Amino acid sequence: MPEGPLVRKFQLLTSPFVGQVVSKVGGSTRKINRNDLNALRLQDCQVHGKKLYLAFVAAESPLAPAAGETALQTEAASEASSSGYGGQEGDCAPQTQLQDEDLQELQHTGSEVLDAAEGVSHWLRFHFGLFGSVRANELSRATKANKRGDWKDPIPRLVLHFEKGGFLAFYNCWMYWCSSPRADPASDILSGEFHRGQALDALRAPRPICYILLDQRHFSGLGNIIKNEILYLAKIHPLTPGSLLARSDLERLLDYAIQFSSDWLRGKLCGQRLHHHIYLKKQCPLGHAVMKEAFGPSDGFKRLTWWCPQCQPVLLSGDGDSPLIE
Repeated sequence: MPEGPLVRKFQLLTSPFVGQVVSKVGGSTRKINRNDLNALRLQDCQVHGKKLYLAFVAAESPLAPAAGETALQTEAASEASSSGYGGQEGDCAPQTQLQDEDLQELQHTGSEVLDAAEGVSHWLRFHFGLFGSVRANELSRATKANKRGDWKDPIPRLVLHFEKGGFLAFYNCWMYWCSSPRADPASDILSGEFHRGQALDALRAPRPICYILLDQRHFSGLGNIIKNEILYLAKIHPLTPGSLLARSDLERLLDYAIQFSSDWLRGKLCGQRLHHHIYLKKQCPLGHAVMKEAFGPSDGFKRLTWWCPQCQPVLLSGDGDSPLIE
């Protein structure tokens, strides 16, 4: 699924429509009643980790000030006007179901209904699938034939047309109404409120480091591509328990996470493709053979992991034992 940097790009595509009223709604979604969106004003758009949130109110309601942007978003917005849309790099471990945290959240939000007539903001929460995307004023076109040999264009899940012209198209996503974004900006790696101390505490857990990095409670927005890349850059074996790593190693890993994510976003806004060091590779940049295997906790999802045994050697404990593997 799209990771934090790309979802931030989706926000920048959406933000020019804030303040406008929806004039027509289309799309294939059955998760919500599309008619509920007609004549509503898009009041705000926010990103929290890998989720996009859009706030809607009745058209006659006053427009509330949009949430403040981080320094990174401000810089990105200045570049976005001169750049085109870039496609999403795929993750080779397809997921067709919602993740555990999404299922838990839906138990709390499934009963909430739209009440825009009272002028209260209600948020439409988007969870993007493997190749989810947002397009502004353009529709996605087929780039190859499907399994049946047909060149059929992808069908958007939701299309919002606005009264001043222009539209937004949302592809390969699930959407649900909620009363407000449920997120902790202190855990979002691209947020100005990201809490470095909390992140370092989480990394010290006695679990494989590749499990910890994908825990959205502590590293919101960090996904499988970022995980693979920063572990290679930091020269850390993916199954090394965080508790065995020196603080300097954890500090360096966190630096790579923030820098790689920020560079990815800036590159997207300039129309540049993401350069992979290890992800999807057969050889590392030094020419060593790369290993690939699905790793994950016994009670969770297994994600494909690429690593170089020579550049990322196994770290042994003081007793010479191998790293803890769940």
